[in-house]
Amino acid sequence: MSGPCLRDERRAGVKGPGRLAGPRLGNDRITDCRAPTGASYGTVPESDTSQLLQVVVLLAAAVVAVPVFRRLGLGSVLGYLAAGVAVGPFGLALFAQPEAILHVAELGVVLFLFVVGMEMRPSHLWALRRQIFGLGPLQIGVCAVVLGGCGLLLGLAPPVALIAASGFVLTSTAIVMQMLAERGDIATPRGQKMVSILLFEDLLIVPLLALVAFMAPAHVAGDGGSRLLSIAMAAGSLAALVAAGVFLLNPLFRLLAAARAREVMTAAALLVVLGAALLMELGGLSMAMGAFIAGVLLSESTFRHQIEADIEPFRGLLLGLFFLAVGMSLDLAVVAADWRFVLLAVPLMMLAKAGCIYAVARALRAGPADAMDRAVLMAQGGEFAFVLYSAAQSAGVIPGEVNAAMTAVVVLSMALTPLVAIATRGVRRRRRATMDGVEPASGQSGSVLIIGFGRFGQVMSQSLLARDVDVTIIDSDVDMIRSAGSFGFKVYYGDGTRLDVLHASGAASARAIAVCVDDAAAADRIVELARAAFPQARLLVRAYDRAHKLKLVAAGVDVAIRETFAAALQFGEAALRELDVDPEEAARVTAEVRRLEVERFELERMAGIGAGAGMMRTNTGPKPTPLTTPRRQARVLGPAADGAATPPAAVAPDTADPGNPEAAAGAPKDRPPPAA
Repeated sequence: MSGPCLRDERRAGVKGPGRLAGPRLGNDRITDCRAPTGASYGTVPESDTSQLLQVVVLLAAAVVAVPVFRRLGLGSVLGYLAAGVAVGPFGLALFAQPEAILHVAELGVVLFLFVVGMEMRPSHLWALRRQIFGLGPLQIGVCAVVLGGCGLLLGLAPPVALIAASGFVLTSTAIVMQMLAERGDIATPRGQKMVSILLFEDLLIVPLLALVAFMAPAHVAGDGGSRLLSIAMAAGSLAALVAAGVFLLNPLFRLLAAARAREVMTAAALLVVLGAALLMELGGLSMAMGAFIAGVLLSESTFRHQIEADIEPFRGLLLGLFFLAVGMSLDLAVVAADWRFVLLAVPLMMLAKAGCIYAVARALRAGPADAMDRAVLMAQGGEFAFVLYSAAQSAGVIPGEVNAAMTAVVVLSMALTPLVAIATRGVRRRRRATMDGVEPASGQSGSVLIIGFGRFGQVMSQSLLARDVDVTIIDSDVDMIRSAGSFGFKVYYGDGTRLDVLHASGAASARAIAVCVDDAAAADRIVELARAAFPQARLLVRAYDRAHKLKLVAAGVDVAIRETFAAALQFGEAALRELDVDPEEAARVTAEVRRLEVERFELERMAGIGAGAGMMRTNTGPKPTPLTTPRRQARVLGPAADGAATPPAAVAPDTADPGNPEAAAGAPKDRPPPAA
């Protein structure tokens, strides 16, 4: 058997005798034979070893570079890009084809947009329609005209300048979304405007590719029928995705949830995301757009949180891989060969685009700080430029040298964006302070940090101020800060969900942190940050409802107070008094309700929400314990009353309430009746 084995090994490309040729695809015949004496089984082929080595190098580069760059305050995006340059073909040359990695890594952007889509319900997306189809076209149109002029200044021919501008005008979704996520700004108004513009840019992919086809020379361009067919395929793909999302997704996940197989749910979530991306790509649209639409269609599903948790690990890993691949795609040889063009084009096009974005934002009445923030974050070119420039080169619209040079310009602009954001951070903060007329939190050191100064925070602060406790108050509502200032309060501007703001507000030295915001999700985020970064401070949190309080207690907060519970108890006691119930009796009933509430909460804390439902008094089913003893003993009415035994339900209907100790022991019989 040694002869055939060795022949198959040589055909498979494995050097030396004694090494097994594993199963291979292609023209090589798969063999299964015994190794010669002394050979080791399970030896990994060299090609597999090389692939495994590449995976290890990518992970090691990310693990080393990202923490270092974050520690230096440069952000994770720049860390990934720098690591990609270092291990790429123009650094240590550990990878020869970054394009293959980039194609796979684009799935990170796809998964990111899917998660963003699940946070946007259709009603919310409809509310953004003016920003998507109003702000988006205006910004892109102005930027395209100005960037086209910049291309002419750089010496490009008009058709080439148009394509160069069209590619650079589209912002990098991955860069902007990652930076917004790190700052916690995706859900803020300024973040939502950027997301709206990015969504409109994704819709431009098909029109821009059609533009390239129309501009192609006659011997390259296709006929008009193929262009119409492409548009029809795009519309059909979009319609098919929406139909599948409306009629198939929720039934599918209900069926899989009934199987109680967690790994199948994870596989189904990935299937939905990748299937939507594939459908959009087949239709000529953006894969990220398809994933976003799938996320929106699942935003109101009961399985939304489970799907998001299943997707999260893949999203972060692949998004980091995308940034690594972008860094590896930077062709330093092209930069060196055409350094004058690149050196002029990068700052010229970034400044021109940033200026247009700022002007459009200010024209639409955005504040100076928000306009500058949008201009800085969206001044770079995007990943779609790589596709557009390659398609234009294939169609004969732009030469290969321009494709390579503009690709390098886009990559450099993506790498420079985090640095520009860091360099302009101080200027943007000063502009925000000037715009708002309030002072941002910086270097505070109060004994108690109050986060949120709405109705709840204003009332709770009075007890502290009555004892001359040194408090620091922050809030992100500018109008509220101005209003509080008119009443003599000093409230600093700051977003409590950001760790840097908490440090600036003095959380590291505070004895207590009072979270008084009216947003449960924001409160949870603040609790997470405070528990990890400021363990010395007692943590008091305003709970939205019972479920939120249970979650806060499980998170380890020191005090969690439901925002309406005490007021509702007082309201109920006042109602009893208005019904002429004795004030002492009304107070006793209120105390009893409070005691039962404490017992019910403890039961639900141990056994889960709903476990104490039987302790609640309701107006249906078994009657609750009456507030006073009945005037006379109960008796059976009707023909069978004489000599009939009293049924259990008529004897003690109040014992159905296990939460009332008087009902269990028998109500006292000498209590006077109510006055009414």
